[in-house]
Amino acid sequence: MSIFPTFSLLGDRLTRAALRWFGRLVFLCVGCGAALAAPVPTGTWEHALSAYQPPKYAKDFRHFEYVNPDAPKGGLLRLGNPDRRTSIDKLNPYTIKGVAPAGLAMFMFEHLGTFSMDEPQAMYGLLAESMLVAPDLSSISFRIHPLARFNNGDPVTPEDVADSFKRLNGKLVLPSIVTSLAGVSGVVVVDARTVRFDLKDRSLDSVYSVGAMPVFSRKWGGGKPLAEVVEEQPITSGPYAIADLQMPSRIEFKRNPNYWARDLPVRRGHFNFDRIAYRMYKDLDVKREAFKAGEFDITREMSARSYARVHKGPKWDDGRIGKKAWQVETGSMLQAIDFNLRKPKFQDIRVREAIMHAWDFEAYNRLGTFSRANSIFNNTAFAASGEPSADELKLLEPFRAQLPTTVFGPAFRAPRNDTHPNALRDNLKHAAQLLAQAGWTVADDGVLRNAQGEAFTMEYLEPQQVGRNPEFERNLKKLGIQYTERLVDFSLYRRRLESFDYDVVIIVEGKFTLPNPGDLRTLYGSANADVPGGNNYRGVKSPAVDALIERIGAASTMDELLTASHALDRVIMWNHWQIPQLFTKTEPTSYWNKFGIPKVQARYFQIDSIPDEHSLPWPLWTWWDRSLDAKSATP
Repeated sequence: MSIFPTFSLLGDRLTRAALRWFGRLVFLCVGCGAALAAPVPTGTWEHALSAYQPPKYAKDFRHFEYVNPDAPKGGLLRLGNPDRRTSIDKLNPYTIKGVAPAGLAMFMFEHLGTFSMDEPQAMYGLLAESMLVAPDLSSISFRIHPLARFNNGDPVTPEDVADSFKRLNGKLVLPSIVTSLAGVSGVVVVDARTVRFDLKDRSLDSVYSVGAMPVFSRKWGGGKPLAEVVEEQPITSGPYAIADLQMPSRIEFKRNPNYWARDLPVRRGHFNFDRIAYRMYKDLDVKREAFKAGEFDITREMSARSYARVHKGPKWDDGRIGKKAWQVETGSMLQAIDFNLRKPKFQDIRVREAIMHAWDFEAYNRLGTFSRANSIFNNTAFAASGEPSADELKLLEPFRAQLPTTVFGPAFRAPRNDTHPNALRDNLKHAAQLLAQAGWTVADDGVLRNAQGEAFTMEYLEPQQVGRNPEFERNLKKLGIQYTERLVDFSLYRRRLESFDYDVVIIVEGKFTLPNPGDLRTLYGSANADVPGGNNYRGVKSPAVDALIERIGAASTMDELLTASHALDRVIMWNHWQIPQLFTKTEPTSYWNKFGIPKVQARYFQIDSIPDEHSLPWPLWTWWDRSLDAKSATP
């Protein structure tokens, strides 16, 4: 998962298309008399699997539209740390302990399938030449491409795929991976080119999760359990290999000119730089200055204030540096201040709601860059709106006794502070009333205390920069809450996240094109609430949430998917397990003016973060060194 967010991602256009095509995606269930509706083609070998509608690109397509198939190869791409990691200490990106370079997953590891950047959840064969889903969704088989090779020259075999699956399910592997593969009951090597995964939950989620599973050689680490593979160079099939490594701050990759998939339609026009170099920066301000000094080539800015105030000057004015907020159609899950529900003080919903009223979005968003997050499915038709439909109520009713009554009313909308001059004061007054109802009142010393006299304290844990929410701190102080911000280095921050040792943290849950049950289980599923290293940062344990996530996974039509998503959205938002913050409709970027850029922009992408199936790094994968254009055109 990514840790970074009006488009209607699956708005009227896509929803109508999906419903129109769904009628064609009905297949007979083998061994049963009833027809089974499947969200993808089943029973035949396919070059691509696309949810609820046919794939955009036919079997004989030559390249994706958002690439330049004739882009020249060569040059050096220099990058900074794309996320909160500030150092590296291992070469295995899939285990809990340590921090691996972002570039490993981005440029070295490949998957059985790859996702296009201009369709919602369409997976095309990569290591797999073709894919076959059983009519009852009980399995998915992959026929390995005969050209597929690892960087040591060995062919990719079904045995390698099976071994990757088994080791990725080992101890101390990232819980997000283990959870995503939890729907697989077993893997079978069928023949010299075919591997089959048997699915116990028979869901679209499991089909895609297997296709997105990283594949590596059985020889990597000598076959040891994955947790014991730390500094061994990965034996993978991707287009790059490690050229230079200087832990903890630098790594450089070199392109393999004999990369096995360079001429495949799904890879034509990709990976155009000969070398890619990463440098880690421990401080955001230092990183910004390093970019302006030309130490690296492209950066995605997360702070609206910094994008407006820092990303400007002579180098932008004269065109040496370009600046663009790239419009994307990707849906955004929550960026929120997550409460740690494992702490007794946050278990009362009235306390959580009160604290939410203290966060002043309008003051934070003075520049008007962001939109307020009111859903776990922002920017999409999957966000709940209005009153629950009859179908939504059918899903919610069995859990009525466990849920806030607000779940059964209008969709969640965060309180606003710009509706009238005294709006903030009224919101804080309401917050004080909620706290009093929960047993917390302001004592004579101005501190919020409970009946036992214990002070209400709240620590915000942050690895990069504190002091970004002065209005929040000021409002909490008015309520009597003793609020502190703790700045720690990323290694300690990660350890504290893994052990759930915090009061509140800000988590950016990433992007999507269709709601992904695997991601949702990781973030909200009860089974992950107490798993060290897991991503259920809030500690949510809710039978209603678990059941609704499974309904999303079992959806066979777009209507079913929309209904289950709306119901889940209502439950999560009205429980106030978090303070919803914001999302963006763009990727705010500055880049040195050295790039050739394809004429057609991808629809679903991110700039430089670790890729997932919903948001691949279009600039890093498809742009090229513009200085080579003239050379490539010379006879």
